[in-house]
Amino acid sequence: MSFSPLITSLLDTDLYKFTMLQVVLHHFPGAHGEYEFRCRNVPERPLSALRTEVEAQLDALCTLRFTQEELAYLRNLRFIKSDFVDYLELFHLQRRFIEVSTTGDMLTIRIKGPMVQAMFFEIFVLAIVNELYFQPCDTEERRAEGQRRLDGKIARLAAFCASEEAARCRFPLLIADFGTRRRFSRNWQRHAVEQVHAALPTVFRGTSNVYLAWQLGMTPIGTMAHEFLQAFQALGVRLRDFQKAALETWVQEYRGDLGIALTDVVGMAAFLADFDLYFAKLFDGLRHDSGDPYAWGEQAIRHYQALRIDPASKMLTFSDGLDVERILALYRHFDPHIQTSFGIGTNLTNDMGVSPLQIVLKLTHCNGQPVAKLSDSPGKTMCTDATFLAYLRQVFGIAG
Repeated sequence: MSFSPLITSLLDTDLYKFTMLQVVLHHFPGAHGEYEFRCRNVPERPLSALRTEVEAQLDALCTLRFTQEELAYLRNLRFIKSDFVDYLELFHLQRRFIEVSTTGDMLTIRIKGPMVQAMFFEIFVLAIVNELYFQPCDTEERRAEGQRRLDGKIARLAAFCASEEAARCRFPLLIADFGTRRRFSRNWQRHAVEQVHAALPTVFRGTSNVYLAWQLGMTPIGTMAHEFLQAFQALGVRLRDFQKAALETWVQEYRGDLGIALTDVVGMAAFLADFDLYFAKLFDGLRHDSGDPYAWGEQAIRHYQALRIDPASKMLTFSDGLDVERILALYRHFDPHIQTSFGIGTNLTNDMGVSPLQIVLKLTHCNGQPVAKLSDSPGKTMCTDATFLAYLRQVFGIAG
């Protein structure tokens, strides 16, 4: 079979890879990161069988460079700085920083290198593994089933938007695509995003995928991911202060842009303890990625009220395992009180009638020290060092 690269543009990744990379380049360019691939569910076929194809795709990925047209697009984004685009003009991923092996039926992928390189692999690697895994399922019948499900989502959203209930809502319904990392294929993601955006342009306004945003004239969506805050656990600040240091660095870099903060690196309660009046006024809102979304949202509202900030002036962004019905239920619940937006991922770009993979590629060490994510969903906790995890729990008063 002839080889066909699955990634053909370095823009074919999530916006927060660029926004975080810019901060890393400007504030801690010498930081070193280590990342590990995990699959949280049991695949129906062994991922180890993909090793040779993954290696070939990574070889091709590491030959890519940004084109002048791509750089011009990035330069026109208000929050992207000119010197960062100049850096990207010289940028390409270095193959020596990523290694692929197998352990039994599982695929083992490790990345070790300067964070200005290592952190940029993540979305590409996940999209490659996902598409290779689902290629044997990519048939006319499977796509017909995917289209049937996509049509159902569009119809459900359109019916709600045309209803009297929607007309009475206080804030607009806002949905974006967050599905690059676990997409069925690159072409299917584009197809799904195009169709929903064409049918519901005032509701479906954005995508985290920078290439699709550029090609389809949509808004690129994204701010920060867990790795950004986790890195500050090893960047020379007191561990108890790592969240404040990360948020302060973000504020200094973007000065009002990209104002949605991620809350679940050490859990919502510990986050809110650090999210004081200063940060609450500077950030536009918060992003939910684990735990009970209703309890999380109510906590956020109470926190704003305690700080004497009108919750209606802020936004809650939900992005954890959403489908259309969950989106509408959360929207109805919170609309009277606070603005909401929703990032829909796997259920948009990989709802084809086959079981999706739950794959991640997470930061485990920074500058040679372990880092951890203490999620509000126990299955999402990520750390390879039990001693550090216990210490982190102790510092933030989190039960094991």
